[in-house]
Amino acid sequence: MGPLAGVRVIELAGLGAAPYAGMMLADMGAEVTRVERMPPPPALPDVLARSRRSVCLDLKQPAGVAALMRLVDDADVLFEGFRPGVAERLGVGPDDCASRNPKLVYGRMTGWGQTGPLAGAAGHDLNYVALSGALHAIGPQGGKPVPPLNLVGDFGGGLLLAFGIVCALNERERTGTGQVVDAAMLDAATSFMGMFAGFNAMGAFEEGPGESMLAGAAPFYDTYETADGKFIALGSLEPQFYSLLVEKLELDPERFGPYGFRGPASAKTRAAWVELKVELAARIRERTRDEWCELLEGSDVCFAPVLSLSEAPSHPHNEARDTFVDVAGIPQNAPAPRFSRTTPAMPEAARPPGADTHEVLAEAGFSGDEITGLAEGGVIPDIN
Repeated sequence: MGPLAGVRVIELAGLGAAPYAGMMLADMGAEVTRVERMPPPPALPDVLARSRRSVCLDLKQPAGVAALMRLVDDADVLFEGFRPGVAERLGVGPDDCASRNPKLVYGRMTGWGQTGPLAGAAGHDLNYVALSGALHAIGPQGGKPVPPLNLVGDFGGGLLLAFGIVCALNERERTGTGQVVDAAMLDAATSFMGMFAGFNAMGAFEEGPGESMLAGAAPFYDTYETADGKFIALGSLEPQFYSLLVEKLELDPERFGPYGFRGPASAKTRAAWVELKVELAARIRERTRDEWCELLEGSDVCFAPVLSLSEAPSHPHNEARDTFVDVAGIPQNAPAPRFSRTTPAMPEAARPPGADTHEVLAEAGFSGDEITGLAEGGVIPDIN
């Protein structure tokens, strides 16, 4: 089931971005085998590790590398999230794998990329987002840049890797040859800033935390606290939506009307925005979040309540679309996007690390004696 049914993927287990790519591929029906280190790490309710089988191999032992290579022989894709050079030192780099399987697509997920002066340095999402120019614009006006969780770099990077793998698989259909996909979290964050680079070139982007219209500088595109201490989000950008906002909230049209989005904001407009935001915030605090939902939700004001992760699955729209699914008691994201014919299967909970080792090796042609020998040598877990 799913549009990637029949695609065989090997995932060398890592953190963050690479497992997200594995989840995306597995959600779409790819047969993903996740290779964990030895000894097996603790079993956790890891949403990103859902819907694939789990194998444990000690890749520091030659027998572990040899076992992985036998899995590579029949794979379409292998991806890893090591620092540059680590896979090569283990003997499982792109050249090693291509010598066994020239059709293999080899995905590489790093923060800085495979090349450049920072390629070998440690980093995390926040560092990559900072170097892309994105972090500089995120935060309260006049304040410091604020970490946007680890959504932009890590999971943008994972999405970039999954997209790159599917692109390479598509190209392989024409040429019959695999290639290396170099996906960097820095590249993902930078690509997300493409629209703003265009705005900046037009003189329509104010740099700095909270200074851009889309970063909270404008009264019609921000979050506001309600009477019960909760929040709502307004995104009334276009003139017709802004006019409806003014009407629904019974704001003074002569005072608010001239200061909607009309292209690059003048100094006069930006100064007015500061005052109007204070007045708008006071109006929003007059009612509870639910009261604002009753008045505005479903209208063209461009409105939504700011929901917590615990609240989001119960929202009627999310329920109607099955945006969240329950897997082993954990509400989590449903596979996306959606397809008219090749509907993905319901996700399965993450398997305990190494739980499928013997089964996967047997399917790859390992004899019972070979599997026993690998277990006795500590290359794989001693489990069935």
